[in-house]
Amino acid sequence: MKLGNIEITEKAALAPLAGVADRAFRELCRGYGAAYTVCEMASAKGISLGDKKSAELLSITETERPAGSQIFGNSPETMAIAAKKALEYNPDFIDINMGCPAPKVASSGGGALLMKDPVLAANIVKAVAEVSTVPVTVKMRSGWDSDHINAVELAKRCEEAGASAITVHGRTKVQMYAPPVNTDIIRQVKQAVSIPVIGNGDVVDGLSAARLMEETGCDMVMVGRGALGRPWVFAQINAYLDHEVILPDPPVVERMRVMLKHIEALCEYKGERVGIREARKHAAWYTKGLHGAANYRARIGLISSIEELQQIALELIEQNK
Repeated sequence: MKLGNIEITEKAALAPLAGVADRAFRELCRGYGAAYTVCEMASAKGISLGDKKSAELLSITETERPAGSQIFGNSPETMAIAAKKALEYNPDFIDINMGCPAPKVASSGGGALLMKDPVLAANIVKAVAEVSTVPVTVKMRSGWDSDHINAVELAKRCEEAGASAITVHGRTKVQMYAPPVNTDIIRQVKQAVSIPVIGNGDVVDGLSAARLMEETGCDMVMVGRGALGRPWVFAQINAYLDHEVILPDPPVVERMRVMLKHIEALCEYKGERVGIREARKHAAWYTKGLHGAANYRARIGLISSIEELQQIALELIEQNK
């Protein structure tokens, strides 16, 4: 798949997971073969006002590339200003969020709420595309609710406004993350536009990735929750799509090694106090399904140092021999 002048060689990208897809996780997923990564969404209003946190969310390192910045907002003018500032961080593309279902985002007029106003959404894409020197992409949902499935209309308007690719999460805003995923709407979008379409929703391994691509004809897939505590999922997807090989999950020793590598990077980039606090949720995901892991949840939720997590990892390895 080509995104502007960027050649995307793999078939599964990392979704811009808020509170998860930070630098440490993006670098790890790229190392396992993620086709590209997208930074956590940043508020256009915050960026335009010089908010320090928003600036941190736009930072991209060379090891993450191809990588894009994602911005959200409801004003074409403010989004254009934010896009200009985002370009200072040299993203490979700029993604516009029209799919986040979080009440905080939707109540501000951004995210999935834009699906209620396709004209405004298209004007935002046009404003950003006019100032951007890199491709502009859009991430949307199937619609606001089951009575308003309008991803096809919105995708066509976005393409006309200058979007270079569309990612469609096959759920409505009202659904949040509840089943089922509407693969038919992804297929309809793919048939309606000439730009690349990325399918999103319940991709957790090679088989589910292949199924989504076969059912929709999408050019690529995007992985969100399926990568939590499982950055190797990208290697598994690539192995299946390229060679029809099913790679098993790594053995417990390797899972714990990757977990600790991830947390060490978190602490290096954000400082140990913040890194360890964020490590608690990641550790819970990495240990999910392991024998005896349930007994460690309370301890994981209280860890205050890497050493404590290292000890838990050693005990879990011993229990899962």
